[in-house]
Parts: sequence; C-alpha cells; structure tokens
Amino acid sequence: MIHAEEAATPRNRKKISWKLITNLPIGSARAAVEKLEWYAMRWKIEVFHKILKSGCRAEDSRLRTAQRLANLIAVFCIVSWRVFWMTTLNRAAPNAPPELALTASELHLLDHLLTTRPTMRKTLSHYLTKIAKLGGYLARASDPPPGNIVMWRGLSRLRDIELGANIPPRCG
Repeated sequence: MIHAEEAATPRNRKKISWKLITNLPIGSARAAVEKLEWYAMRWKIEVFHKILKSGCRAEDSRLRTAQRLANLIAVFCIVSWRVFWMTTLNRAAPNAPPELALTASELHLLDHLLTTRPTMRKTLSHYLTKIAKLGGYLARASDPPPGNIVMWRGLSRLRDIELGANIPPRCG
C-alpha cells in the first residue's frame, strides 16, 4: 500500500490524500513515486477514452469487417488525441503561438468566422476559444476554460466548414 499526501494545503480545497493498493513490488520511495505517477495518468486515459467513445461515437459504427473497424478506430484515436491535447494545451500554455496546434487554413477560417477586437492578442487560447464557441461554448467571464466536449464539437464544425470552403466553384 502506498499512502501519499500533498505537502502543503492548497487554497480553496483540501489536501489530496491517496491510498493506493498495488500488487507491484515497491522497494524504495522512488518506486512508490513511479507507481503514483502511473496511477495519475489513469485520469488522462479515462478522458481520452471518453472523447473516443462520446465524441467519435466509435461504438456506433456499423462496419462489416474487423479490419475496417480497426482502421476507423485508428483514425478516431488520432482525432481524440488532438481534442484532448488541445484542451490540455489550452490550460497549460494559453499564451503559446496558435501555430503550435492549428494549421494556417484553420487560423484563416477562424479569423473570418469569428471576429474579435483588433487589439486582442492572437494566442493559442484565443483561437481555441473560437473553436469552442463553434461547439457551443459561451465564453462568459465566469466560465471555466472550454472542455473536451465543446472542443470536439467545435473541431467537428470547423472541419465541415473547411471542407465546404475547399469545394471548387462549379462553372456552368
């Protein structure tokens, strides 16, 4: 059993106190910390699978062969990872350059779809909030940063808009 507790009490919440039962060998404090780090990743894995299941609706696909299903899930994993990564990046590095996570085409479309004040800094957070707005995020002053679901919906809408924008005009 590993018992871990935050050293200092944070403002506005209680200290985190974990009791982790494991059958893995723990011969040192370093090994105990390693197991705690593994367990801490579980939340991220759960969120990734929620995006895969709820956003991509992988379980709703009606493909006839295992190979087709495996190919579809592989693509969905990439999409789910991107949604999760962008949501996490928005919280960890909001002032990063938007080119870190978005293509030039996505930035161009977002600038034309959702206008902002010319004086506003065009950071990663600025553009990810625009994507979230496409997904239903209200962006009120008291709202927390956008989550995975609105990011998923916003990216899905942005992708549809991008596909439409790339359709060549029909002559005749």
